[in-house]
Amino acid sequence: MIEVMDTTLRDGEQTAGVSFNVSEKLAIAELLLEELRVDRIEVASARVSKGEEMAFAKICEWAGANGCIDRVEALGFVDDGISVDWIASCGGKVMNILAKGSLKHLQLQLRKTPAQHFEDIRRVIAKAAERGIACNIYLEDWSNGIQDSEDYVYALVDDLQHTGIRRFMLPDTLGVLNPWKTETLCAKMRSRYPALHFDFHAHNDYDLAVANCLAAVRSGMNSVHTTVNGLGERCGNAPLASLVAAIHDQTGEKTNIDEKQLTHVCNYVASISGIRIPANEPVIGENVFTQSSGVHADGDNKGNLYANPLLPQRFGRERSYALGKMSGKANIIKNLDKLGISLSPEQIKLVTQRVVELGDKKEAMTAEDLPFIIADVLKGGVAAAKDNIHIVNYSLQLARGMKPVAVVKIKIHGKEYEASSAGDGQYDAFMKALWHIYESLGMTHPVLADYQVNIPPGGRSDALVATTITWKTETGHFKTRGIDSDQTEAAIKATVKMLNIMDNLMNK
Repeated sequence: MIEVMDTTLRDGEQTAGVSFNVSEKLAIAELLLEELRVDRIEVASARVSKGEEMAFAKICEWAGANGCIDRVEALGFVDDGISVDWIASCGGKVMNILAKGSLKHLQLQLRKTPAQHFEDIRRVIAKAAERGIACNIYLEDWSNGIQDSEDYVYALVDDLQHTGIRRFMLPDTLGVLNPWKTETLCAKMRSRYPALHFDFHAHNDYDLAVANCLAAVRSGMNSVHTTVNGLGERCGNAPLASLVAAIHDQTGEKTNIDEKQLTHVCNYVASISGIRIPANEPVIGENVFTQSSGVHADGDNKGNLYANPLLPQRFGRERSYALGKMSGKANIIKNLDKLGISLSPEQIKLVTQRVVELGDKKEAMTAEDLPFIIADVLKGGVAAAKDNIHIVNYSLQLARGMKPVAVVKIKIHGKEYEASSAGDGQYDAFMKALWHIYESLGMTHPVLADYQVNIPPGGRSDALVATTITWKTETGHFKTRGIDSDQTEAAIKATVKMLNIMDNLMNK
């Protein structure tokens, strides 16, 4: 069993522009330990800020009440016990000491001898023991240290291996390793110290963090470190979802991680960190389980010929089939089946041709667009979608120092309704007025789950804006897009499209 330590709340928060508040840190800690079942989490650096202190204390309070305080760790320093006192005052029980793992760092940064540094570390360990705090130790810059000053690394571990340290953590601090070096260097440590517990901590400067972690597992390391979505300084750390899937499928080893929770947790962290998940990110990206080629869809119809062990069901996902110029009949059939729409072979051929034509024009399409494409192609034939909801007009008022106000008049199945509302922004005011109408009619509506704006490069003020909104219903999620030179108008177009999709589904 490979132990997984997640350091999103410590190393991951070193991502430029990312900072979590107290409640966000606590929520992420709970998700990591309870839902994902990560073995350990590193959640703070000692003495950084008052906010860091408050967050760490809150997490320790929760963890203590839920029997997992020994799985919560904080980074501390070789500072004659100041970090020990900081961690103890917050209720922490595990300290990860940051020591120098290369002679170059020791001599040029601390300007001390190895003997002096070793003595300083032992003094911190003794003070931690007095306060009831267990210690792990980072050998900072170990990847360079083991290559450039091997004797120093061995002397450090030799000196500390009987001091009660639980885990010796080997970081590739500057992300310089490759899988072959990782396996060789980690194997050296395992061979020399077979009784010690070793963690490997990768950085992703060469996009090799996951591969290096796999090599470390292969060499006999006991634990690997990750962050959610690969957050971290510079290019980040080993991304949790990719690493867990790779360990399970490529090494024969197991972890305690619940794969089905990965998508939810990664999306949550993306939403509060502001760092979006790339569409092609392995395991959790939007496109990972999407087939675009008609050939691939056809192969899936004939025995899942284009499936690999990364089945979407493992991660709470579904396979989908994109609509675009690469679509074939098989893609269309897959989407029609999902929507419960039945067409004749000739009708499928016509719809396929239109989808390809639209794809050639770079028009973005989703499965939710298909009924409207069918309606256009078949001119009201089988499964045609009706446009029963229209915005008659609306007014948006924006004044400095005052909340925006929207007045909306909408026609639903031939009847007009009007409402007004203030909001935190013009679109928010529009939506609140719209939902006032829906609620007055006893009509349900979806919840906005995500809002994304794409603006072409170049800086033109009249450039067309594509607004993509993800809606959450009781049965799942779907997306609508609107395009206009005005961002709010683009969002309103996407919203009206959603209203008609929901109306057609309800009256289907």
